[in-house]
Amino acid sequence: MFSCKPDFDAVLARYEAWWHGAVLDRPLVSITYPRPPGAAAPRRVSRQYGSLRERWLDTERVVADAEAQMAATCFFADALPVAWPNLGPEVFSAFYGCPLEFGETTSWSVPVLASWQDDEVARLRLDWSNPYLRKLVEMTDALLEAARGRFIVGYTDMHPGGDAIAAFRDPQQLCVDLLEARPAVSALLERVTTDFLAVYDFFHERLSAAGMPSTTWLPATGRGRYHVPSNDFSCMISERLFVEVFLPGIVRECQHMDRCIYHLDGPQALRFLDLLLEIPSIQAIQWVPGAGRDRWSDWLDVYRRIQARGKAFCLPLPAAELDQVCQALRPEGVWLQLGGVRDEDAARNVLRRLERWIRTDSR
Repeated sequence: MFSCKPDFDAVLARYEAWWHGAVLDRPLVSITYPRPPGAAAPRRVSRQYGSLRERWLDTERVVADAEAQMAATCFFADALPVAWPNLGPEVFSAFYGCPLEFGETTSWSVPVLASWQDDEVARLRLDWSNPYLRKLVEMTDALLEAARGRFIVGYTDMHPGGDAIAAFRDPQQLCVDLLEARPAVSALLERVTTDFLAVYDFFHERLSAAGMPSTTWLPATGRGRYHVPSNDFSCMISERLFVEVFLPGIVRECQHMDRCIYHLDGPQALRFLDLLLEIPSIQAIQWVPGAGRDRWSDWLDVYRRIQARGKAFCLPLPAAELDQVCQALRPEGVWLQLGGVRDEDAARNVLRRLERWIRTDSR
């Protein structure tokens, strides 16, 4: 189906088992390593840009970078060759008129909602002709043309819900708003969630019509609609506010999808884990402890809590620590994202170790 992933059907079956907290022949594992010397040199775009904005918005560069990555990388085991159009994590808010500022590696939006006056809120509307939305369509179509029969194209990173409202207002201001204008916040959240589902479906249908499985910045996949729900703003509020104001929208997002892995970002968000594990339409958790706190062995209790509820999770770690993981956890529902594998021999050694994990695990 894809020349960069000729065994895609078998890999898809392995992902489907993972979504159900199960294992087929071995646990899910993503391994990438550089192609050996002598591989075909990729086409590259070499030009000068007048600004970072120009570079970010250069569709030809985006396609060339994707092709270069595919040409230079071996996608071994369950690693997927995914390219996706990226204008930064707050691009969904830009669809409503928030200006985007571009840095070297990310972008951020500028708040536009000055108050909760009815006329101010009414002017805040999803604009299907927004230049950033049009640019993402352009990039998606260009990637699809380049990808034909070779690699997978996913949809962009979108943060609706609480993160979108925080971008409209500024996170600190939204904390005050939840005390002073909670009904208005809730009403806007409901409208934004409806908009997000429409935008999601627009890109899903476009990609699906081109023969693409559903995927995005976190390169898992599955049958049907795949989504990575999140609410990074939730770190700033109480559990009561999270449950009463934001959780209904998260549940609505997830019920619209077939496969969901919740992006749980930062220690302050960990208090919501048990609530999220109760949601049937969330099948997996991506736990992100944060820079300087990301050693997997410090969070064994988190992974065990997830496994105890029959849910799945992803676990990034160095390949050198694989044996420790096999001793500490059960294989069911584990998606390993291994770093430090440099060639095919090392990658095949990993698979042999995982097969032994299945045979010897007795928990």
